[in-house]
Amino acid sequence: MNQELPWVRKPGIPVMKEEQAGEVRYLQFPLLLKWQDVAVHGFSTRLGGASRGVYASMNFSFSRGDDPDCVRENYRRMGEALGVDPARMVLSYQTHTTRVRRVGEEDAGKGVLRERDYRDVDGLITDVPGITLVTFYADCVPLYFLDPVHRAIGLSHSGWRGTVNRMGRETLAAMKQAFGSRPEDMLCCIGPSICQDCYEVGEEVAQAFAGAFGKESETMLIKTETAGKYRLDLWKANETVLREAGVPQEQIQVTDLCTRCNPRYLFSHRAMGEKRGNLAAFLCLRPQNGPAY
Repeated sequence: MNQELPWVRKPGIPVMKEEQAGEVRYLQFPLLLKWQDVAVHGFSTRLGGASRGVYASMNFSFSRGDDPDCVRENYRRMGEALGVDPARMVLSYQTHTTRVRRVGEEDAGKGVLRERDYRDVDGLITDVPGITLVTFYADCVPLYFLDPVHRAIGLSHSGWRGTVNRMGRETLAAMKQAFGSRPEDMLCCIGPSICQDCYEVGEEVAQAFAGAFGKESETMLIKTETAGKYRLDLWKANETVLREAGVPQEQIQVTDLCTRCNPRYLFSHRAMGEKRGNLAAFLCLRPQNGPAY
């Protein structure tokens, strides 16, 4: 481990682990690292890429105005850091839905080397070794799913709309239907995203969560001194969704890093607005004998 970055972390025992491969800095979960012989994972930081200006330096979005060659180089560098093949990455097409797509070998490279033939997909699942699922973030919540029993994985994007509509539950249901996955076997992680201290929402969003979560929403919403404003805890909400769906508490790990609190190291829409890059989550099932390639 190289010198630790000066993260602003939430109080308590540090959760996210920082790793470095060359200039690339990325984050990992201890819970998933225990199963690194089954799956490889990572969550990007802003550091170690080829992008410049407002995209500096590790931007994974082709749609925000960055030089496409720089973005492709960023995928190459992250692939090298994680030991996965960029040509077999599959990218989501996020529009704040709860749609989950099963991907296979025929989807390899979609979004990186060739056009996607789908849209409105915020979750990806697969049981194909060597296929790397990729989803994007700049404050919304990454959800990682690993089923070590059926050797299957899922990766989903959950903003407030996805969370209130229980994206975590929808991903678990898709994995059950596709692979026979059971919630009690799942390992789930809630990744770096905006924390409750930084996430102010209006009455409409607060009412949506109160209606969706009932009494549980009382711990998710803190009324501010400004009329009609609340601070929303997406981490707690997504944890609740996973627990309600049957995932044991001890098999859920929640980040301690907020994107808004760490704008030097993580892209944040609340901190930077539209002129920024996107972070990415990566998850790849390993072949039973050998590396992810």
